[in-house]
Amino acid sequence: MRSRVTMVLAVVAVILGGVLLVPTAYARLSSDAGRGGEGGGGGATTSVAAPTPAPPPPPTLAAGRVSVAFKGEFFSWSLLDRKTGKISGSSNMSATSSTESMIKAWIVSDYLRQLKDREPPATLKKAASTAIRDSNDDAANLVYKAAGGSYATPPGGQPGPVIKRAISICGLTDTKRGNVPKFEGWWSFTRMSPRDAARLGDCIADGKAAGPKWTKWVLSEMSQVRGTTANKDQKASSGGGRWGIIDGLPKSITAQGPVSMKNGWTPIAYDGNWHVNCLAVNGKWSLAVMLRYPIRQGLNYGAQVCASVATQLVTPQPGAALKVPQQPVGKL
Repeated sequence: MRSRVTMVLAVVAVILGGVLLVPTAYARLSSDAGRGGEGGGGGATTSVAAPTPAPPPPPTLAAGRVSVAFKGEFFSWSLLDRKTGKISGSSNMSATSSTESMIKAWIVSDYLRQLKDREPPATLKKAASTAIRDSNDDAANLVYKAAGGSYATPPGGQPGPVIKRAISICGLTDTKRGNVPKFEGWWSFTRMSPRDAARLGDCIADGKAAGPKWTKWVLSEMSQVRGTTANKDQKASSGGGRWGIIDGLPKSITAQGPVSMKNGWTPIAYDGNWHVNCLAVNGKWSLAVMLRYPIRQGLNYGAQVCASVATQLVTPQPGAALKVPQQPVGKL
């Protein structure tokens, strides 16, 4: 009787003292539950392993807020999630600007798709490569003509056949022929929105643009675009185009696989603006940024804006885990 009373008093003392011992990681054996009891031993313990937390998903680009102190006439961007098909972007992502050399990726794809399983002549295959890698205008003109393009003014305000196929095959909703007088049929003046440009990137990546035989080739060429914004890399009819979105991506994204890209950039005399476009696509997303701003600000300004948009869309943001509010110890 005395031992039972002693035990009750001990339990009450523990509770009143505010201490409650609940074994979680360890389950005590009989030798700890009652010293000297049956099966008594030397106080051995056994542990229960804590569950291994699932690794976080790899960083990607995802819809988010973008803030740029842009100084210019036109700034717009759009991101397409290639898994869900959802499109996000700036409030004016359906507004258009001239594509410039960004459209070369489609011109090459359109030509190669028409070949199906045939090989192009060596001169045209080389032209297709340099049109993308070096943004060579003369090479793009050769491929454009081979694809059925013409510089004649399209009748009835309609785009020419190459651009018309882009609209129908890739489901573009905002794209129109150029409207600059005397240059209406030129591929570089095609009017396209960032929303359509992101769709175009997805269309190239999923194989509809170039077809089953040539899609990997086109994406590979787009991943090998070369040259910078520096004057030494910018020529009269070609130029370095590896800048913009690619510069805004962390290694945690670029290490996941090749990023295919095609930029477009021209200082346009008739409106005094750089027309700069950045397009990049990988297995998860397609991102387009389109700009118009005064020529005096230089090409590097546009490249930096494109990079900034990409960086702000990285999810999770670097160091995000450090910003998660922590629950104070001892409070539930």
